[in-house]
Amino acid sequence: MQYGTLGRTGVQVSTLVLGAMNFGSLGRTTQDEVTAMVDAALEGGINLIDTADMYSQGESEEMVGKAIAGRRDDIVLATKASMPMGDERNHQGSSRRWLVTELDNSLRRLGVDHVDLYQIHRWDPSTSDEETLSALTDLQRAGKIRYFGSSTFPAYRIVQAEWAARENHLSRYVTEQPSYSILQRGIEIHVLPVTEQYGLGVLVWSPLASGWLSGAIREGQDITTSRSAFMPQRFDTAIPSNRARLDAVERLATVAGEAGLTMIQLALGFVTAHPAVTSAIIGPRTMDHLDSQLAAADTVLSADVLDAIDAIVAPGVDLAAHEKYDAPPALLDAAQRRR
Repeated sequence: MQYGTLGRTGVQVSTLVLGAMNFGSLGRTTQDEVTAMVDAALEGGINLIDTADMYSQGESEEMVGKAIAGRRDDIVLATKASMPMGDERNHQGSSRRWLVTELDNSLRRLGVDHVDLYQIHRWDPSTSDEETLSALTDLQRAGKIRYFGSSTFPAYRIVQAEWAARENHLSRYVTEQPSYSILQRGIEIHVLPVTEQYGLGVLVWSPLASGWLSGAIREGQDITTSRSAFMPQRFDTAIPSNRARLDAVERLATVAGEAGLTMIQLALGFVTAHPAVTSAIIGPRTMDHLDSQLAAADTVLSADVLDAIDAIVAPGVDLAAHEKYDAPPALLDAAQRRR
């Protein structure tokens, strides 16, 4: 396992991060399975675990908390908030009211007195940066969080938040958590240059592109990933963007084979090769998934392999741009641009 510094914090974190989205009802994992995966991840050199309040509506945090009991100080623990937690309209977002309440809920579920990294899961257009950053700064000063970061923020929102922090003498975001893979390279144009400019650590999610780069999806085979059951449109090859992904996967499989790599090694080695990326978040559902992803921990791609990838999916190109989750609200709701 390789390690790097998390932005400007001085904290050393592993190149691979154990993501806990599949822990609980979503991934149909038991506590024993979660504890075994946490054990194996730590033994394999991973020292950062990333979860969120909304993963299985709090169940993931509870399972992580039980799995790390007795060894909290050896782990860099990260969680997130702002996504809906139930039907109550104020049980979401990044207002001071909700963040103060929900952090306490997360700490209780995790069984800890602080988290190392508290992240805003999505930009909340209804809340000002000053409101959110002020609340996060106070939670940091109270010792409940050590650092805080953003997730899936478009580049202009990252810049705006940095400006708001300086303008109002508040603590700054120290990390960004964007989606990034060989098949989704759009952040190379705007987001990654901005994170480099401001010295943010970058923890990328979905480096296997929801399973497209796992090696399990190939031409002529039925697509049966864990995601295909509840997100069928993402894997319907009659849709042009999915057809483009499948064509790219076939060409990438050839590159991987010629380099003596698995598709997982190619995919994880690619995202961690970018100088702006600190770590890649893996989200195993089973021990087999974890073992195959840990095998990529020390993968370093040669310049020839990286050039071959660029020839298949050009730098800055998203093959499924509609899955970025960072579009301004006015693009998604016509009423907001026609008032």
